[in-house]
Amino acid sequence: MHHDRIVSLDSIYGAEEGPSFMTGIQALVRLPMMQRRLDRRNGLNTAGLVTGYRGSPLGAYDQQLWKASKYLDAHDIVFQPGLNEDLAATALWGAQMHRAFGRTRADGVFGIWYGKGNGVDRTGDVFRNANVLGTSPLGGVLAIGGDDHAAQSSMFPHQTDGIFQSVMMPVIQPATVGEILSLGLAGFALSRFSGLWVAMKTIAEVVESAASFELPDSYPRFISPAEAVPAHGLNWDPRVAWPAQRTELERRMIEERLPAVTAWARANGIDRPVLQGGGRRLCVVTVGKAHQDVMQALANLGIDEGGARAIGLSVYKVAMSWPLDSASLLAFADGFEEILVVEEKRPVVEEQVKVALFNRNGARPRVTGKTDAEGRALLPQTLEFDPLMVARAIVGRLPGTADLAARLAAIEARVPTGEVVPFPARKPFFCSGCPHNSSTKTPEGSIAGGGIGCHVMAVSQPKLKTATFSQMGGEGLQWVGAAPFSETGHIFQNLGDGTYQHSGLLAIRAAVAAKANITFKILYNDAVAMTGGQPAEGAIDPARISRQLAAEGVGQIHLVSDDPDRWRAAPDLAEGVTIAHRDDLDRVQRRLRKVPGVTAIIYEQTCAAEKRRRRKRGEFPDPDKRIFINPRVCEGCGDCSVQSNCIAVEPLETGFGRKRRINQSSCNKDFSCIKGFCPSFVEVEGAVLRKPDGDRLKAFEASRFAALPEPERPARDGVANIYIAGIGGLGVLTIGALLGTAAHLDGRGATVLDFTGLAQKNGAVVSQVRIAPPGVPIHAVRIGAGEIDVLLGTDMVVAAGQDVLRRIAADRSVLVLNDDETPTADVVTDRDFALPGAAMADTLTRRARAAHRLRATSIAEGLFGNNVAANTLLLGHAWQKGLIPLDAEAVRGAIRANGAAVSLNLRAFDWGRLAAIDLALVEEMAGLAAPAPQTETIDALAARLAAELTAYQDARYAARFAALVAAARRAAAGLGREGEDFAEAVARNAYRLMAYKDEYEVARLHADPAFAATLGEQFSDRRRLSVYLAPPLLSRIDPATGRPRKRRFGPWIFTAFRLLARMKGLRGSWADPFGHSHERRTERRLIEDYVALVGELAADLSPTTLPIATELARLPDAIRGYGPVKAAAIAEAEARKATLLEALTESRRPPEARAAA
Repeated sequence: MHHDRIVSLDSIYGAEEGPSFMTGIQALVRLPMMQRRLDRRNGLNTAGLVTGYRGSPLGAYDQQLWKASKYLDAHDIVFQPGLNEDLAATALWGAQMHRAFGRTRADGVFGIWYGKGNGVDRTGDVFRNANVLGTSPLGGVLAIGGDDHAAQSSMFPHQTDGIFQSVMMPVIQPATVGEILSLGLAGFALSRFSGLWVAMKTIAEVVESAASFELPDSYPRFISPAEAVPAHGLNWDPRVAWPAQRTELERRMIEERLPAVTAWARANGIDRPVLQGGGRRLCVVTVGKAHQDVMQALANLGIDEGGARAIGLSVYKVAMSWPLDSASLLAFADGFEEILVVEEKRPVVEEQVKVALFNRNGARPRVTGKTDAEGRALLPQTLEFDPLMVARAIVGRLPGTADLAARLAAIEARVPTGEVVPFPARKPFFCSGCPHNSSTKTPEGSIAGGGIGCHVMAVSQPKLKTATFSQMGGEGLQWVGAAPFSETGHIFQNLGDGTYQHSGLLAIRAAVAAKANITFKILYNDAVAMTGGQPAEGAIDPARISRQLAAEGVGQIHLVSDDPDRWRAAPDLAEGVTIAHRDDLDRVQRRLRKVPGVTAIIYEQTCAAEKRRRRKRGEFPDPDKRIFINPRVCEGCGDCSVQSNCIAVEPLETGFGRKRRINQSSCNKDFSCIKGFCPSFVEVEGAVLRKPDGDRLKAFEASRFAALPEPERPARDGVANIYIAGIGGLGVLTIGALLGTAAHLDGRGATVLDFTGLAQKNGAVVSQVRIAPPGVPIHAVRIGAGEIDVLLGTDMVVAAGQDVLRRIAADRSVLVLNDDETPTADVVTDRDFALPGAAMADTLTRRARAAHRLRATSIAEGLFGNNVAANTLLLGHAWQKGLIPLDAEAVRGAIRANGAAVSLNLRAFDWGRLAAIDLALVEEMAGLAAPAPQTETIDALAARLAAELTAYQDARYAARFAALVAAARRAAAGLGREGEDFAEAVARNAYRLMAYKDEYEVARLHADPAFAATLGEQFSDRRRLSVYLAPPLLSRIDPATGRPRKRRFGPWIFTAFRLLARMKGLRGSWADPFGHSHERRTERRLIEDYVALVGELAADLSPTTLPIATELARLPDAIRGYGPVKAAAIAEAEARKATLLEALTESRRPPEARAAA
């Protein structure tokens, strides 16, 4: 390990030369410090201002600026987050004119504005005005635009080039993390020289990547071409009178400043040749990130400098895409047969090249790019490029090069061409306990509008009835336009607190002015969760929002909170605000939709992810309780998921069918799941999650880890491609960062590219790591099709996705897969949804050179008490298999440098190494039981269920069940596997009906010592148990839901359970106090109906009737739940039964009769 390469904030922001490892975002943080140091070196008294508004791919910029505050302060750089993008730009405009406000402590203020593509769109007016007036000669402005070419985390793809061009801002495009620094300094110098704001276009593959690179010159000397400067100068000129001389400002912009830009670019060689061929056949002009695609394509094709000379190919790199220094480019390209312009999205440089050549005398090269010379499509104008796409274009422009065509064919052959496997995708979804699970619900008969923020995911959930979305700050105005022509009458409009503060209040004002019938739901979550949990600017709170709404003329205002008591005596709420608990949201909404005009609901509940973060820091109350589902009482109806919309409520497969469980690791203690109409929910106060025996494990570690052998690692001359695929928020990006840092510490080159977007909300997230030996260049940071060397599949669903499968090569890729399944959000809306885990693992294994599988999540939970370190454990496993080209000490150094859970991750790394040597031993130490057999014979099944019914009632009751199953088996004899399926269906579903969960059975299952043992397995301490019940005789009907209200019953209820369980002999008798209810009578009728049905089916079972008979036998599986949930399920099942019986009757008719009908 290279000890001089320690990665820390000091090295990232303080080092002036040598190798460094940083992200593109960190480079943007470092950039103004470099400018300040350069100014100091030149004797200039300057200061800096950074302002803008967050948004991917710049979503983490403000967070990193806050982390670097002490370094910024030391360089006299002020970070001032903007309320929104255009106001931030206006502030920066003012900083360029700071002398207009009197005496100043700095001779100039250089500035950085930042915003994603949508923010660039909305800021055009400010850009235009500020740019016309000009920058300070010792100031200068960089406008950092975050483009999202493929809509990874945006409503639609976007390209900011045209906006910047329309406001006449020069555009520079860094292709690497290092170029953010070198071109950033050049951009400041250009802005100072020309008087123009300079745009820096960034995309995820640059700004959201990390790289190890040699720091560029911290003190460059830029040339200022004096001949381009008029006597009155190019910068802001307070002597120009407005409005009398406003046309003079336009003249200076067009006739002086823009020509000065290209003169400066030419003098400083900002665009440059990269590769010069001997002949003059094809000049490839590259722009921004596409340059790396071209260089990777050439490397893949085996074209080095010698090869380029032989085929007459040159590469010219354009760093300033507008206005193009066409003179330098055409001078370089003079005599070439063709210029191929490689730039993503719509053509900017290509069109400028064509314009420059149009009136040129003599021989002119063909210009191709988006199309060839005949107008046929060549490179796309949509989405993104990759090196293979570029390689095809280059080879296609070099006819007659058979060896290149053969190399391209070999590359193409490595691209997987297997069938498209329609596996489920891991779609983004609200976090467990997310306020939006409740706040975005809409009353029956109403619809809602969406907007910008996490709550926009409601648009993809049909049950939330969220029909539309708008741009940030336009929420509700679509309805204002549609309302005069609509018969709907009223809608609800979701509006996040960050958007409200950004620009949403203006939309509310417009709705009031239009007298629209609309209820704004202002979702106050106390954090901007979409981009990482930052606070909304301006420190707004519900009270302040209420006063603003009242002042704007909003009619009725309701504050709905998970803690309404603290607001009842609040003196600073607007007068007349009605306060309610969030459980009453439906009632409040039903009332407000009848009120004419604009009304508002302020829904206050802290972001669940932010709660978790604050609780870790001890900054937020952590309720001393947890919810546990008794799986034997649970019916698997899924009503708890319907009520809570929460992904922490997961399926649990048991010998009695699918149930539900609370994932205690991901639960954020929202407790909405207890609204599910079910008596299985047990509240455990004083709950302490059981932890492993730390002393035993550490003694074992001390004896085994030091002796772990070094693996054999094959020598590698080229770049190693490691792809990490997993779930957002579970440490995938951390593993990528660890590998990148470790490679840097190991003296190697590395790039890391993360793709997140909404993925951090339980969706798919990937990290792509490329590691190179010293001196070997890394071009494209994205791993291409068929190029994965190692796949760390921390989640099988993401690993088996099409985007990953196409990168796996059968002769190259080795997979390390987590065999544990994590449910997708589909289980929230489909109670029976099951992942095809075996099929996914089989597909991955078949497509790879080798695959290693382990239950990483279960092992981590068994060894450490949580699954936090599961990914590090997988990394250790891969390292011990010889798949990671890094020294172990470098990996450990990266874990220490990361600083988070250092001891845990160091241990997990070594446990993963041991698992690669002796997986069975590690599973034993983790307490993992052997996997249960996948199948159970019909004999074993019938015997087990009969024993359960004996405990449920008595032996006579069980004997009836056994006789029914025996009859089904006799009827199915001789009908093969399908006949066995029928008999099994009868056994399982007869048991489901006969073991209906009445008061006696619920009491028995809660009082069962097995339940206490199950609790003991999960919790090492539990002070008090309570159960949530809705006893028919004690529970009032909730007018909002029409259901009996559930109540919490304390520990005494378990004594009552034990007493009630002993009274099961009364079940169904005249003395049964519960048996006369409609629900109990229905349950008994269903048993008799089913017995009769099975008898009828068995009497005429044949290959023709068997499929429908089996489906009929399985119908009771759909009858799940309690009370109203079960009643609805019974109605659906009986309707389906009638349909199937008609089909059964039809199937019994002779074929000729059916044909005649």
